[in-house]
Amino acid sequence: MNAEEFVVRSLPHAPCRVLEVGCGAGDFARAMAGRGYLVTAIDPEAPEGSIFRRVMLEDFDDEELFDAVVANRSLHHIHELNGALAKIRSLLVPGGILILNEFGWEQMDTKTAHWYVTHVPHSPRHPPLSPAEFLAGWIAEHEHFHTSVAMREALHAEFALKILEWVPYLAGGELERLDLIEEEQSLIRSGTIDPIGFRYVGTRR
Repeated sequence: MNAEEFVVRSLPHAPCRVLEVGCGAGDFARAMAGRGYLVTAIDPEAPEGSIFRRVMLEDFDDEELFDAVVANRSLHHIHELNGALAKIRSLLVPGGILILNEFGWEQMDTKTAHWYVTHVPHSPRHPPLSPAEFLAGWIAEHEHFHTSVAMREALHAEFALKILEWVPYLAGGELERLDLIEEEQSLIRSGTIDPIGFRYVGTRR
């Protein structure tokens, strides 16, 4: 199940009001609008279009509350995590839901790094990294982001957990190899590698 299918499975039936936080180029928001949802998508660099608003979450307001808020790999970037989640909660109807597609960068370890580097394309100018080299670089690149533990602790203050599931992340998200997703999933199930991606659904308290 991909991210869009997960969100659709978790959302109330269309039409309902959905806010996407951190919409980027807007592809996901357009897909949801195409399915009949009443979408508003925010991002400081949102594209042009009637469903898009160029605004930061903390500055966003709307006359009506939303039935659901969706954030695809954007929560870990937000500096004031507790304030952002309180803001999201304030934008939801009573019983409204928050749906996240996220990743826990701290889940990366040597065995997971080993699987990853065996699939990274390389050339004479870009020789392959060892798992230890990759792991050190991964930590340096991601250590300023929120961990999955920090995100889940902050979520608990504002939302009641409905779903939390760990899912493949590296094949589709980093390697851009959709053909490797099943292999990554199989290795996660066997305990050979650790999962990096996670999906969350919580209900407004």
